[in-house]
Amino acid sequence: MAENCNSTNISMCNFTCNSKDYPHEESKLLLIAVYSIVSIVGLPANCLTAILTLVQICRGNSLAIYLFGLSLCELMYLSTLPLWIIYVQNNRSWNIGEHSCRVTGYIFFCNVYISILLLCCISVDRYMAVVYPLRSRGLRNQRIAMGVTLVLFVVVAITYSPVFFDRNIQTSNMSTCFESPLNPRLANFNIVRFLVGFIIPFAILIFMNYKIFQSIKISYSLSPHQKSKVKYLAIAIISIFVVCFAPYHFVLLVRAIRFHWHPNEYCDFEKKTYTLSTVFLCLSTANSVADPFIYVLATENTKHEIRQAFRVMGGRFLNNSKTDSNKPDSTQKTPVDPSEVHTEDRSIHSTERGVT
Repeated sequence: MAENCNSTNISMCNFTCNSKDYPHEESKLLLIAVYSIVSIVGLPANCLTAILTLVQICRGNSLAIYLFGLSLCELMYLSTLPLWIIYVQNNRSWNIGEHSCRVTGYIFFCNVYISILLLCCISVDRYMAVVYPLRSRGLRNQRIAMGVTLVLFVVVAITYSPVFFDRNIQTSNMSTCFESPLNPRLANFNIVRFLVGFIIPFAILIFMNYKIFQSIKISYSLSPHQKSKVKYLAIAIISIFVVCFAPYHFVLLVRAIRFHWHPNEYCDFEKKTYTLSTVFLCLSTANSVADPFIYVLATENTKHEIRQAFRVMGGRFLNNSKTDSNKPDSTQKTPVDPSEVHTEDRSIHSTERGVT
């Protein structure tokens, strides 16, 4: 029998919507697999992207600032994924402390909306570069890009700072983390998140890329290769929005509307849609793997830079290995031919000069 989950009887709703009754096992293996794959692939991919975009920033590329901020944001979130894996493995029982729950949840929310806004900034930058290439030169500089990125980080961080003071997230009487039942205030906040955090940025993104598609069709200044890169970048950003962020935000909206319209049936609805909600939430983490491909599509000579980076790292590794293997042990009487070491050093130095 469903309880009356309105604002006057919310404590009874909290009792009825017991997280222990949710079907945790249905999505457990999928979530652990996806979170593990995202961690294994996302960490090195975003580390490499952060290094390469930092090189581009040193060369004066303003777009690289948005890409660098995106990589840092993803790395911060990826560092918390092992905690979510443990949480899911323990059947939604958070045993690491209340403060760690709040910090990891806070990082998740910040990552989602900073990523959304930075992807919008990338689309706006491409729109100005393609549609208004001459008039936008003064606006597309590193100072403005740095200012916009810092403002986005600060605004999102302040917006979600109340999670540190919300008593409904996790208390000493709760074993879950960020899975407390809805209340009127949280339901309204989820509607605002859907409109301001997803629909408005998505509308901006669609408009910008529609104008980009129109412009490259009639452009004579862009080569076919450049047109393809601009087109694929736009498609990639739209795809990330649709696949990673749209399902999660539509679930937020449906849950909030259902709570307001049918409060008496809300708890049963939560249990029935729990598996779908957790899977859509899991999809949002795929953004951490997809974002590094934005860098590949957004910059020129990417393949050359990646090859050079791996060549330098591989050369240093081989040089250290050969040096260690050529070191004489305590019983070796014949010294190593110094000409071999000098030859290796010259080859490594020449490779490093080629990168710089």
